Amino acid sequence: MRPEAASGATQRLPRLALVGAPNAGKTSVFNGLTGLRAKTANYPGVTVSRSVGTFRVGADRFLLEDLPGTYSLEPISPDEQIVADSLSGALPQAPAPDAIIAVLDATTLRRSLHFLAELLRLGRPVCAVVTLTDELAYRGGLLDVERFGRAVGIPAVRVVGNRGIGIHDLERAVTGWQEWSRPVLTPPDDPRELAAWIDSVLDSAGYRAPDTHVWTARLDRVLLHPVWGTLIFVAVMFGFFQVIFTAATPLQDGIGDLFAWLGGVVDSSVHVHWLNTLLGDALIGGVGNVVVFIPQIVLMFLLISILEGVGYMSRAAFLMDRIMSKAGLEGRAFVAMLSSLACAVPGIMSTRTLPSSRDRIATMMAAPWMTCSARLPVYILLVGLLTPSGSRFGPFDARGAIIFGLYVLGAVSAMLAAWVFKRLGSRRESSMPFYMEMPPYRLPTLRSVLLSMWESSKTFLIKCGKIIATTSVILWLLLNLPIQTQAGMQAAGVDTSSPTAVTAYTMDHSVAAGVGRAIEPVFAPLGFDWRIDIGVLGSLSARESFVATLGQVASATDPEDPGHALEHLTYESGPQRGEKVFSAPTTVALLVFFVYALQCMSTIAIMRRETGTWKWPGIAFGYMFVVAWVMAFLAHTLTALITGGL
Repeated sequence: MRPEAASGATQRLPRLALVGAPNAGKTSVFNGLTGLRAKTANYPGVTVSRSVGTFRVGADRFLLEDLPGTYSLEPISPDEQIVADSLSGALPQAPAPDAIIAVLDATTLRRSLHFLAELLRLGRPVCAVVTLTDELAYRGGLLDVERFGRAVGIPAVRVVGNRGIGIHDLERAVTGWQEWSRPVLTPPDDPRELAAWIDSVLDSAGYRAPDTHVWTARLDRVLLHPVWGTLIFVAVMFGFFQVIFTAATPLQDGIGDLFAWLGGVVDSSVHVHWLNTLLGDALIGGVGNVVVFIPQIVLMFLLISILEGVGYMSRAAFLMDRIMSKAGLEGRAFVAMLSSLACAVPGIMSTRTLPSSRDRIATMMAAPWMTCSARLPVYILLVGLLTPSGSRFGPFDARGAIIFGLYVLGAVSAMLAAWVFKRLGSRRESSMPFYMEMPPYRLPTLRSVLLSMWESSKTFLIKCGKIIATTSVILWLLLNLPIQTQAGMQAAGVDTSSPTAVTAYTMDHSVAAGVGRAIEPVFAPLGFDWRIDIGVLGSLSARESFVATLGQVASATDPEDPGHALEHLTYESGPQRGEKVFSAPTTVALLVFFVYALQCMSTIAIMRRETGTWKWPGIAFGYMFVVAWVMAFLAHTLTALITGGL
């Protein structure tokens, strides 16, 4: 089998739709057939759009669509509507599939047969893929897959996707999709008759339901307890950030040393001033100051992947349902909020799993306040300026505790925003029941955890390589234009023999400085000077660009020690002239501003696509900026009162 990329030419290939309930192992089957690295997570609702790939078996090639997980063809959410429309051929961008591969969880086979009956009524060729048979046997259950297929009247294949068992058998079955057997009689749709049909199929297959997963039951008595479970959840999240800082710091220091060495090489080897500053300030100083935080980003995604893989995240959704109900939302919204910890874009896309349009809008308006990975470099930089290395709150690392507090602030604020928008929306919709399956605790495979971590980290790296690099070069141009002549600088009293003095003068008279000073009155009450203003403006492309901007400013000021330069940056004019820019009040104000401001064009674009209008993205950007400014102003004022303005 050889994975291939899907293209327009593949539309003529036989189309196979892969369908099944969440947690049934559907995405593992998709990966096994196509070789594509689609994300697998052990909680419902993670797949919010169909994935498409092609694969080859001998001389035959097939197109495979991995549709969102669903329990029924009677949709109550946009996500489930995608499945129904795709199978019926109602999607304009894709014809109906030629055949269906139905993934059935052996541990919940009775429920799965209700869905299979709906699929068989469509009249298309269907092949059943029975997964989790290893877990069924472990928990004392029985199933003869071959007899099961004969009882239903369709081909049936046993597959353990995460271990690759049965994939070749499935490939052989797929090659004969046109000859797949079909039931003599279509499964009945009358509830009583359908129940009798299911009983007869299970009896013929020798099915015995699995016993309760002993360890799952024991752990859930504690982890789902309304008091102890919530306390454990908070402790897990707190430990999460402690690990990020303590484990990643050595790697971060190593990357920092590497970029410092590269900066030294450029400084000693490149003697053309403009090229020296482009390479040293823009690329190494700008991009390098973002890349240095990759160990924390990778470690964060690793920990999230582990929590997803063992099945804890669905428990977290259950626990959060109690809290989210206070905001008028349900536990499914927690999946969208959780996805926003990586990036608000998939978080907003995940709102398709919500049945209520009112809930979807409320969640979209709140999700950007969940602290995404793009904020983490900004937080780490600013908290590092605010708190000395090695500072502790009792036995805990102070920086990790502060960042945990920022995450909590974002989450609490998101809940409040959802509460407000839920009550401002239409009141004509009735509440939908919340249903979420609790999969048993499982030990995830190393491959699935590493792939999940890598896919998320790769997205961040690509952003660094494209958006951050592009933004850094544009910013470098703005900081170095118009070109200052040597005669003009000498007339202004600049020591042109000093590269640092030349750079400082050029930067101070640049286009960027003009733009920053033009918007300075807006941010001056927050303690921001024009250099911070430019960083805030640049962060609209990506929040990490703020770090890249400050990296350029610091590298230009002191190429040998940009961190020291940033820490001792001073105001150039006004009543604060000569005082440190990154004082405690200003740094705290910046942290709070980035908690609330919607500094992400990608999020605005996906919000426009999901709502079909610019109304909601406009409202989101406007209200979040106002809240960010007001909260940052309050934070600056309060911190100044506490610290005496230091």
